[in-house]
Amino acid sequence: MKDLPDRLVVFAHGKESGPWGTKIQHLAVTARQRGYEVLSPDYSHTHDPRERMAQLLALAPRARHSLVLVGSSMGGYVSAQACVTLQPRALFLMAPALYFPGWEEEPQGIPALCSVAHGWGDDIVPVERGIRFARHNRAALHLLDSDHGLNDQLDTLALLLDDLLRRAA
Repeated sequence: MKDLPDRLVVFAHGKESGPWGTKIQHLAVTARQRGYEVLSPDYSHTHDPRERMAQLLALAPRARHSLVLVGSSMGGYVSAQACVTLQPRALFLMAPALYFPGWEEEPQGIPALCSVAHGWGDDIVPVERGIRFARHNRAALHLLDSDHGLNDQLDTLALLLDDLLRRAA
């Protein structure tokens, strides 16, 4: 059996993006600079968030010291819902697609080290959903002057992730 990495960041991309989109590529650099290995599964074969979560759980990512889940949009739903099983050290969500009809259940097992970034101008996932999740889980909340993609905030997202990874190490 292959040795477990000491530190691992697992990204979950959004519904319409891929495993190595702009945000993930940018944030993977930050994770690697902090000494984390990076995994970014491809979920593009399905738009069903529960199938994506089952895929992540089947991968059963683990780390010796620090597992961190990072999700964007639907990937935020996947990462948040997987916490109860994977028990990550930290969770970073960007415009998390939570509380939609049919998949509105409250995520369980959210780690104390949790940070949410959401754009004020998000017209896909209402900002109130990120606020609701952050309030319920007492997570750090960062509201940015951006849209759903947050691609104009890459440097800010990298700073937020870097701080979370530093604390999770």
